[in-house]
Amino acid sequence: MKPAPAPAVKALVFDVFGTVVDWRGSLIREGKLLGRRKKLQVDWAAFADAWRAGYRPAMARVRSGELPWTKIDVLHRMILDTLLEKFALRGLTEDEIDHLNRAWHRLRPWPDAKAGLAQLKRRHVIATLSNGNVALLVNMAKHAGLPWDCILSAEVVHHYKPDPETYLGAADLLGVKPHELMLVAAHKDDLHAARACGLKTAYVTRAREYGPGVKLDVSREPAFDLHARDFNDLARQLAR
Repeated sequence: MKPAPAPAVKALVFDVFGTVVDWRGSLIREGKLLGRRKKLQVDWAAFADAWRAGYRPAMARVRSGELPWTKIDVLHRMILDTLLEKFALRGLTEDEIDHLNRAWHRLRPWPDAKAGLAQLKRRHVIATLSNGNVALLVNMAKHAGLPWDCILSAEVVHHYKPDPETYLGAADLLGVKPHELMLVAAHKDDLHAARACGLKTAYVTRAREYGPGVKLDVSREPAFDLHARDFNDLARQLAR
């Protein structure tokens, strides 16, 4: 059967945590470095998982109005402060805690990310569309060498994904219609929310996002326009 033609899009926006960068592996590495320096005995994999587990509930407090608009750096620090007690991370200075909180600014990309983004950039505008705040995303791009044309963040519209304002705001800021914009993500809920706003969607498999012990649903879904193994595969499909 002849493959269906790729949807015509003018710009690509990318979920970042888990889709572009390996947050879990990066946080574990940062934790181990800190542990060696401070002689801390911590299960850093469990620590990384617990930090990430606090992400959605923290954003939900903002989305519900319980908290005023609060950027991710601040939410990450709120979660971290509880984890310092839970995991008995004692003896850290404020500078050391702040440096640990900014580990999210230093996340490492998946192996295909930089080369794949460079390929995709040849034909399309590429931008972030992340719940991460602008400073976090800019610092991450500098640290990891990510070649974005533009940094878009939930911070710009003061709405966290999956609020429609985030997806529609990205289209407006890039000067394209929703159907001319494609969200690239490894998370199906993000893609479904974008599709409901009229965006095109590309699902990229990141089966190792939560580590080897977690089996994710990476099955194909007819609702999504494209399914790709990685960014290089996505670039090939979009070049058809």
